[in-house]
Amino acid sequence: MKNISLRGGEFLLREVEPSQVFTPEDFTSEDQAIAQAAEDFVRGEVQTRNAEIEKQAEGVTVGLLKKAGELGLLSGDLPEAYGGLNLSKTTSTLLAEKMSLQASFAVSWGAHVGIGTLPILFFGTPEQKQKYLPKLATGEMIAAFSLSEANCGSDPLSARTKATLSPDGKYYLLNGEKMWTTNAGWADLFIVFAKVDGEKFTAFIVERNFPGVSVGREEHKLGIKGSSTRRVILENAQVPVENVLHEIGKGHHVAFGVLNIGRFKLAAATLGGAKEALTIATRYAKDRQQFGQPIANFGLIRQKLAEMAIQIYALESTVYRTAGMLDEVFHGIDATAPDANAQYREADEEYPVECAILKVFGSEVLDFVADETMQIHGGFGYTEEFPAAQIYRDSRINRIFEGTNEINRLLMLDQLMRRALKGKLPGLMEKIQALRAELNQPQMPTPDPADPLEAIGRYVVNAKKAVLITAGMAAEQVGTELEEKQEIVGHLADCLIQLYAMESVWLRTRKLQQKGLDITIPLAMARVFAYDAFDKIEASARRAIHSFAEGDMLQILLTALKRYTRRTAEVNTMALRRQIAEYVTQHERAWSAAGK
Repeated sequence: MKNISLRGGEFLLREVEPSQVFTPEDFTSEDQAIAQAAEDFVRGEVQTRNAEIEKQAEGVTVGLLKKAGELGLLSGDLPEAYGGLNLSKTTSTLLAEKMSLQASFAVSWGAHVGIGTLPILFFGTPEQKQKYLPKLATGEMIAAFSLSEANCGSDPLSARTKATLSPDGKYYLLNGEKMWTTNAGWADLFIVFAKVDGEKFTAFIVERNFPGVSVGREEHKLGIKGSSTRRVILENAQVPVENVLHEIGKGHHVAFGVLNIGRFKLAAATLGGAKEALTIATRYAKDRQQFGQPIANFGLIRQKLAEMAIQIYALESTVYRTAGMLDEVFHGIDATAPDANAQYREADEEYPVECAILKVFGSEVLDFVADETMQIHGGFGYTEEFPAAQIYRDSRINRIFEGTNEINRLLMLDQLMRRALKGKLPGLMEKIQALRAELNQPQMPTPDPADPLEAIGRYVVNAKKAVLITAGMAAEQVGTELEEKQEIVGHLADCLIQLYAMESVWLRTRKLQQKGLDITIPLAMARVFAYDAFDKIEASARRAIHSFAEGDMLQILLTALKRYTRRTAEVNTMALRRQIAEYVTQHERAWSAAGK
C-alpha cells in the first residue's frame, strides 16, 4: 500500500496537522472553473426544466445527461485512456456538489457516474472497459445498478436472482427481479447481481437490449419524482459469459466495494443540496414580512439560519477532508496497468469507515436543513408553489439508499474491528490499554485554554479518549456479541460521527488561520459545532456505558467519561449564532472564503 498520511479509521488514534488535510480553500482556479461550468449547466439547463423533469417528460433527463456528457460532466472519475477527464478526487467531489442543485437530476447523474460506471472501472476486464467506459463517459450509454430485491434490501447476499450457464456455454441465463433500480427507465446498461447455480453471488454487465431483459412500471415515490425507479425483470435473460464482472462467486466485492465511493459521493450531493436550501430559506426569510418587518429579523428564525450554516460548514469540512484522503490512495494508478483493478480495489477499500460516517452525517444534515427550510416558509412551505416542499420530499431518500443509515452505523464499528483484526489499525489495542492505565493516575483539572482553537483542540483529544475507552470496554464486556447489540453500536457510531466532524472543522479552521484568512465566522461556527458535538459525544457514550456496564465497572467508566468530557469554560453559543446569522442574511448563503 502507498505511504499515506492517514489510513482508514486512524483518525481515532493519531493527531493530525492542518497541513495534512484538504479544505475547500485549497482549490485552484482551474478547479473552480470546472465547478462553475457544472453549476452554470445545472442552473441554466436543468433547474429551468424542473417541472418537466419532475413529470418525467419524455426524453428530457436523458437529453440532459447526454448534454452533460458532451460537456465532460460524466467523465470526471474516468481515466483519459477511456475517454475521461481523470480529475482528482477533490475536484470530482466539487463537481458532484455542483451537479446536485436539482435533486432528481442529481440522482440520475450520480447513479450513472458512480455505482453504474465505477464497477466496470474497478473490476472490469480490459475488453469490458474498452467496450463500455468510453460510451459511458460521453453519455452514449446510460448506466444503472441493480442490487436490491423485494426480500433483500440491506442483505443483498440473500438475493434470489439466479444465473445458469446455457447448454452451449455461451451465455448465462438470468432469472429474477431487481427492485429500486435508479435510471431503469432509460438505462442502456445494468450492473446486475445474481447467484450462479443459485449459490455463487456474481456481478454481470447486462445490456438493455439483451433477450429476456425488461423493466416494470415507474414507482410512485414520495420525492425525487423526476428520477426513474423501476424493477428490472430478467426472464431467461441471455448474458454473454464475457459479461461476467470480476469473478464468479465474488460479486460481493463489486457490490460492497463500489458502495464506499457511492456513499461518499452521496455526501457531496447532500452538501450541494443543503447549500442551495439555505440560500432559498434565507431569501424567503428576508422577503417574508410579519409584524411589520422581515421574519429574518426574528431571533428564532436567525437561530435556524445560523444552525443550518454551522452544520453545512461541518459537512463541507468533513467531505473535502475525506476527498483529500481518497486522492492520496487513488493518485497515480495507471488505468491500463495489468494490476490496475487490484490497485483500484485497494484504494477503494481504505476508507469504508469514513465513507459510512459521511453518508450518515451528510444525509442527516440535509434532512435537518430541508426541515428548517420548510419551517421558515411556514404554511407556504407546505404548498407546491414554493420550492421548500420539493426540497423536503427530495431529501428524505438519502437516509435510505446506499445502505440505510442504520446499516451504515453498524458498518462503522464492524469495519473498524475488521481493520484492527487485519492489522490495518496498528496500535488500537495498545492505545485502549494505555487509556485504562491512565485512569488509575490522579489528574488535576486544568482550565480550558484561553485561545478558542486551542480549546477545541483539547476537546478533540479528550473526545478521542472518551470514545476509545468506551468502545474498548464495550468490546471487552460484551465480547463477540457486540455486533448483535445494535443499540450500543448505534451510540458508538454517533460518537464517531461527531468526533470525525468536530476534528475536521477544527483542522479546517486552523488551516484558514495559518493562511492568514479572516476566520471570524469560521471560528464562530467551529466553536458552536465543537461545543455541541462534545455534548453529543458525552451523551452517546454515557448511554452506551449504561447499556453494558454495571456496579463498580459502571462507576469507573462514568468517572472516566466525566474526566474526558469535563469543560471549565462555557461558550455563549447564542451570541455566536447571532453573529453567524448576520453573515448568512447579509450574503444569502453558507460561509465561503471566496466571498461569492
